[in-house]
Amino acid sequence: MELQSLKNRFGIIGNSPGLNHALNVAAQVANTDLSVLINGESGVGKEVFSQIIHALSARKHNPFIAVNCGAIPEGTIDSELFGHEKGSFTGAVDGRKGYFETVNGGTIFLDEIGELPLGTQARLLRVLETGEYIRVGSSKVQKTDVRVIAATNKDLLESTHTGKFREDLYYRLNTVPIRVPALRDRKEDIYLLFRKFASDFADKYKTTPVQLSDGAVEVLLHYSWPGNVRELKNIAEQISVLSKDKSVSADQFRGFLPETHYDRLPVLAGTGTSVSHAEFANEREILYKLFFDMKKDVNELKKMFFDILQNPAHAAPVFNNENHQVHNEIYPASNGANTLISGNPSVILPGRSSNVIQPHEEVEESLSIMDKEKELIIKALKKHRGKRKDASLDLGISERTLYRKLKEYDIEDL
Repeated sequence: MELQSLKNRFGIIGNSPGLNHALNVAAQVANTDLSVLINGESGVGKEVFSQIIHALSARKHNPFIAVNCGAIPEGTIDSELFGHEKGSFTGAVDGRKGYFETVNGGTIFLDEIGELPLGTQARLLRVLETGEYIRVGSSKVQKTDVRVIAATNKDLLESTHTGKFREDLYYRLNTVPIRVPALRDRKEDIYLLFRKFASDFADKYKTTPVQLSDGAVEVLLHYSWPGNVRELKNIAEQISVLSKDKSVSADQFRGFLPETHYDRLPVLAGTGTSVSHAEFANEREILYKLFFDMKKDVNELKKMFFDILQNPAHAAPVFNNENHQVHNEIYPASNGANTLISGNPSVILPGRSSNVIQPHEEVEESLSIMDKEKELIIKALKKHRGKRKDASLDLGISERTLYRKLKEYDIEDL
């Protein structure tokens, strides 16, 4: 199917390359029985892609069901998916068919697949590999012919490393991956979507569509939209209903945004300004700047103390705590005599003549980025008692990046 016809059929707005690529993959894989794993943040529209795949497949006349795995309690998820026999657990007064039985021949969409318990993951793997399952409380093997489309907003590959998701199930589901881009990565689509939503809500509430000023459009495009399309639609509805003036200014538009802006970009200390990821190739460049500034501060401290040694008169006098007057201190000198610090505010080092500067060797600190990065990672893990999630937040990197660096630097869990 032509891409624009596909968009028109399913009401998809946007022309960003990432969105177009995801749609093309969905259309190409639809007429197969391959398992599909849809990745994307919450609110990007992953379920729409599952509906596209089902509607374009040979199963389109058979049942389709969407199951939110995160919304079903762990104790009942097996019963929901695979069914149960009468009396198999407390409250099971009758037998029940599961989704894999009722949707036989159709498509099941498992949203938030990363929330499945490990035991349920093992059952699902068996269905994917053999088409077989067993009801809870039964010993009879049953067959099903269901296509599975899964979706997640988590990094399932990282979850396999931490033991929260089965690696064999991950690779079985990930036969064809589809990544739905976040709204902030589709800036050219944001205004188009807002206008579509504003027009729809104007029809719904029998009112005039709101118009955004140039300043309001700038705010619209530069907001990070952590809730993605879902959040944009909510904001458009709020403005359509609550805005007294149908021409919305930048300040008026800001009034509808959350007070806490979920800015996911790094911030340089002391500047208070956001820095885009494009300005840094990776986190090492950020660390490099940090270490460069640290080295500069250390060198300035070294210079200050060296100046004091050369010009003792520049040092601060010794004060008495009671009357704040300069007082005398006597230190033993290296030759057995005593060196006196009188009322003259100068600094005399114990055991050294005031006019002799002892030779010293300046030791250059290590400037290895890898050494400093490893040191910071170890400190963060110790600080948070080995909790990787907290340590990664403190370091300003993702858990996946932290795990990779633990392997790279051969750091064991602390």
